[in-house]
Amino acid sequence: MQRLVPEETPLAAEQSPEQSVTALAGERVDHRFKALPPDAEGLTVGALAAERRNLFTGGFTTPVLALSAESVEANLALLETYAERHGLAFAPHGKTSMSPQLFARQLEYGAWGITAAVPHQARVYRAYGIGRIFLANELVDAVALRWLARELDADPGFTFACYVDSVRGVELMDEALRAAGAVRPVDVVIELGAGTGARTGARTEADCAAVADAVAATSTLRLVGVAGYEGEVPDASPERVREWLRRLVALAADLDAAGRFAGLADGEEILVSAGGSAWFDAVADVFAEIPALSRPVLKLLRSGAYVSHDDGHYRHLTPFNRIPEEGTLQPAFRLWAQVVSRPTPEQAFVNAGKRDAAYDLDLPEAQVVRSARDGSVRPATGITVSGLSDQHGWVRTEAGAELEVGDWIGMGLSHPCTSFDKWQLIPLVEADGTVTDYIRTFF
Repeated sequence: MQRLVPEETPLAAEQSPEQSVTALAGERVDHRFKALPPDAEGLTVGALAAERRNLFTGGFTTPVLALSAESVEANLALLETYAERHGLAFAPHGKTSMSPQLFARQLEYGAWGITAAVPHQARVYRAYGIGRIFLANELVDAVALRWLARELDADPGFTFACYVDSVRGVELMDEALRAAGAVRPVDVVIELGAGTGARTGARTEADCAAVADAVAATSTLRLVGVAGYEGEVPDASPERVREWLRRLVALAADLDAAGRFAGLADGEEILVSAGGSAWFDAVADVFAEIPALSRPVLKLLRSGAYVSHDDGHYRHLTPFNRIPEEGTLQPAFRLWAQVVSRPTPEQAFVNAGKRDAAYDLDLPEAQVVRSARDGSVRPATGITVSGLSDQHGWVRTEAGAELEVGDWIGMGLSHPCTSFDKWQLIPLVEADGTVTDYIRTFF
């Protein structure tokens, strides 16, 4: 895993992601970073990583979030293989980790680019050398569009595309880009909504045609494809999701037949994109049915949670449960917290709470206990996390459960997106507890 760099060091957009990430090693360890050893104060992150300290005996304080080095590597390799096997390009959603190091690894493992949701994320990506960004949202912020115009005009190699789903959105984009003096047009894809009551996206094919007309009337935008998010299909089932995906494919074919992609140059591809972390098997199946169009098609998958996976929400939802022959993702997070109170035989409290653990979908799952007496590790039998306060975890213990003040509890987490964002520097840990690197996040 690449090392890390002073936040204040300017990073040229023309640097590769690997070069940009390598620079992160110069960042100094200090009070900003939770759980890091107090005696590491003043060391660079690279120097601390080179010491290969042990998570349990190397001076780390609790609570501390760790990422399994082996699980991250296995997950990266699995999605690369899956995408290649099914003829998909892959732009994993970077909002999950907001970690340039993990972006660089995803690109090494074959990713086409990185998906973003908001302008701030795109700025982070550019600061760390990401050359292809897919913004899965309509971008109507005039300030952000002015920044985007500068980025595109300054770097002919920079590839960018974003959603449009309304005539008004097209008008606002065009107005802002003309005011900014944009030279290169911004590539856009029409977002097809996943149904009544779903999130964003044009609701009907007629709405999509109106948006295409509006784009064609500008000189600042160029229509390059269609996209959407099947995870918002109401009452989602394999049949309903595939039905919506076939609508998306048919929309691409209809727009192509109507000459809507005439602005593409020879050799450029029509972009068709879908795919969160719960239905990418359906995306692969339906995208395999895309008919021959006037140009080649870039079939772009955007799943992001896979890089860490989890022990809750995505453990239940991952398509690999339906297609086990394709492989298995491995949960990579483990939050370690210390028992600080054991007031009754049925109750204990640990020093990790809502500031440290994801809790929006599921509570943390107690998995193992590390003894404060001898360092031995045992299953967390009869131990359940029942609630979270800001800085405390409420733990329920059954009769006979072994647990005392000072013990460490290792917990699995649910929902990667709200786990990464609580930690700025996360130890990357091998199975024996050796910390090999530190994953920097930028939320």
